[in-house]
Amino acid sequence: MTHLNKFYSLLFLLALVLTSCAKKNLEGSELLKLPKIKTARLVYVLDSLASYKPKYFYSKISCKYDDTTLHVSFKTSIRMVKDSAFSALISFATIPIYNSILTKDSLTIVDKREKCYSKEKLSYLKDNFGVAFEYVNVEELLLGLPFAFDSTQRYHHVPDPYNYVISSHKKRDIRRSDRRNQEELIFKYFLTDDAKGMKKMIIDSPSDTTNVLVNYNSMQLVEGHNYPDEVELTVLTPRNKMVILLNYNKIDVIEKQVLELVIPEEYGKCK
Repeated sequence: MTHLNKFYSLLFLLALVLTSCAKKNLEGSELLKLPKIKTARLVYVLDSLASYKPKYFYSKISCKYDDTTLHVSFKTSIRMVKDSAFSALISFATIPIYNSILTKDSLTIVDKREKCYSKEKLSYLKDNFGVAFEYVNVEELLLGLPFAFDSTQRYHHVPDPYNYVISSHKKRDIRRSDRRNQEELIFKYFLTDDAKGMKKMIIDSPSDTTNVLVNYNSMQLVEGHNYPDEVELTVLTPRNKMVILLNYNKIDVIEKQVLELVIPEEYGKCK
């Protein structure tokens, strides 16, 4: 797999993570403790955030990608239809290079420069990034929603006087040595200091020691709801560190989005 395909595919995690979790003033004074809030209230806020998705979504996103061997910047136009599919058109120096569409089952990429295309099952993301992301999870990361939040599951309040943190697992369960043999993911959700929005997420996959961090450095209000403004995504694996910085521009959640991907007849499969 080429480096270009690698960073292009990683874009779809967007889903995707490191600024400080608490604030200091300009004089560098001590961290300020936050007011105590009951666990049930914090879980309710997460549930409320997870329950809303716009029917349509569009944004132009400026991206910077870095790993141990590659450093590149590009722009992409994202279009999404709720619970269905989203497309991305990637450009370098204003020239469209890649077009794509991601559905619940597959990822299709058209390489305009090489005049070829590739079609992959969604398991392609697991094979390349170590975490089994599903389509709905990509939507969550794109929209700044709590990743894989399940209102039927029991969540746990992590004691931290400077942050509001809710975890999918108890601390003692996370430390269990036999957890490394399990496919179960561990989620930690960090709420903003006013306990109304998402600030950060940590996703751990103990079985293959993969760690994903999503930092919402800033958010923007569009049609009464908060959407990402700047997102920093870090993926740590035993062999690599990948960082993506996303800056959202021109968000539109009103206009109907039509998703089309045309593969010219003369295009063959990418090698």
